[in-house]
Amino acid sequence: MPVELVPDARRPGGWTLYAGGVEQSYVVAGDPRHLAFAYVRVIAAVLDAAGPAGAPLRVLHLGGGALTLPRYVAATRPGSAQRVVELDPRVVDLVARHLPWPASVEVVTGDARAALAGERGHDVVVADVFAAARAPDSVATGGFYADAARALRPAGLLVANVTDVPPLAYARTQVAAARSAFPHVAALGPAAVLRGRRAGNVVLAASAAPLPGRVGRAAERVLAGEALVTFAAGARPPADGR
Repeated sequence: MPVELVPDARRPGGWTLYAGGVEQSYVVAGDPRHLAFAYVRVIAAVLDAAGPAGAPLRVLHLGGGALTLPRYVAATRPGSAQRVVELDPRVVDLVARHLPWPASVEVVTGDARAALAGERGHDVVVADVFAAARAPDSVATGGFYADAARALRPAGLLVANVTDVPPLAYARTQVAAARSAFPHVAALGPAAVLRGRRAGNVVLAASAAPLPGRVGRAAERVLAGEALVTFAAGARPPADGR
């Protein structure tokens, strides 16, 4: 699968990372708070809600791309300890050449699920793992969400990016998988997507503790509690080794 980093002719310093012809990340050099994609702004809002404003966090990012979110956390929460796991070394090399990341961010190459198994004590785990437009099966199972729960401190947050098309059958299985591992889960995204009217991104936020009220502030619609149970009715968590 080809990967390329393309400069934005309309915005100085803007770069888009493509993998297999699909947009993966957008970064503006020198402006880490610029978040071009709506779903990234939703994830950033979850990160903003994870503890007092400006306080450092320990964050594990599964899926690196051009490191949009690690750059954002480094800018908004100085002193944060961040580890990024990116499968494709070509992506890491390409981004390092054109868009060096802050020294406080550790980037390693490897499989996200394998790396997750040994992690503990994180404030946030961000799962944004894709091969072009599809998430690998290994990060879409009940076992994956259980591993993520073990990687978090007691009040830590998992935030996962899920893409789907109507009628959102896959997204419903991901809600079921998250609910199998976490007592508190919310689905965040555009109203039209969550109503099954168009394709798009659904961001899942999950925790062993009640979710902060601010997690959904950047989302057009939030499903939680009975509304989320209804959304995922009949869906089952995918099992490892399908």
